Amino acid sequence: MSFTMNRITQLFNIRYPIVQGGMIWCSGWELAAAVSNAGGLGLIGAGSMSFDVLKEHIQKCKKATSKPFGVNIPLLLHGSDEVFKMIIEEGVKIVFTSAGNPAKWTSFLKQNRITVVHVIANVKFAKKCEEAGVDAIVAEGFEAGGHNGKEETTTMVLIPMIREQISVPLIAAGGIGTGRGILAAFALGAEGVQIGTRFVATIESSAHENFKNKIVEINEGDTMLSLKRIVPVRLVKNKFFHEIEKMEQEGASLEKVSELLGKGRAKKGMFEGDLNEGELEIGQVSGMIREIKPAAQVIEEIMNEFTQAKKELENIRF
Repeated sequence: MSFTMNRITQLFNIRYPIVQGGMIWCSGWELAAAVSNAGGLGLIGAGSMSFDVLKEHIQKCKKATSKPFGVNIPLLLHGSDEVFKMIIEEGVKIVFTSAGNPAKWTSFLKQNRITVVHVIANVKFAKKCEEAGVDAIVAEGFEAGGHNGKEETTTMVLIPMIREQISVPLIAAGGIGTGRGILAAFALGAEGVQIGTRFVATIESSAHENFKNKIVEINEGDTMLSLKRIVPVRLVKNKFFHEIEKMEQEGASLEKVSELLGKGRAKKGMFEGDLNEGELEIGQVSGMIREIKPAAQVIEEIMNEFTQAKKELENIRF
């Protein structure tokens, strides 16, 4: 399949309809630049960055690639005038927003000639995104790592449901890390994919080496959606996960659970490499990853598999 007429590749001016997820503690400028240089769309994950650190990563990314790249901004954390003013001043052309109301900032960003994409996990918010005027939507299924939808709708169900309800370009996320996964997402109605977990286990990812090595050891069933009373998040089953699980089973208050979370657990796990006491956010597709590779090699292998899988389907006769 040629992607020259694909709405996602045209929207971002990229070669392949692959967006790298803007994951906290894992998506710095090196990964974003590597993915963009390889033909996808790299994203800097602002969720774990202070104002000054985010600005530094944007500036370094601009020097490392002449290709389009973007910034992922969780609105509940970084939805401030100061951050968006800086992004405009630094010349960022693509912004992915999440964890908040897209109506608040979409029109402002578009007035400043920025392409806006919002991440959602259900049909209701997909419609709200389109009403807000976003340029595209990321629909993230239950299989995804990190924060997730309370409905627990899988990608295979979510994508066609949303495709029926919206007209803007649709990007599928959750459980996608292979060429066959991309082909399946296209068959369901997506025009692009957002891949997170597979890019965490790359040379350029800012995740700690301990976390990367843990990812390649993960098997089926080693992750689970947790913290559903606060904000659903898919975690590796480690000591910290079981502490959370025990607290919830014993009926601990939200304040107690939040107190445990507030001890910098995500940074401790993903960035500092504490595999026992840290929060390890990763998707189900981690069970298919067996090697840490450069981001460019990951993209090349994914697209080769996509092409081969498409040929196999074309040869099927009923």
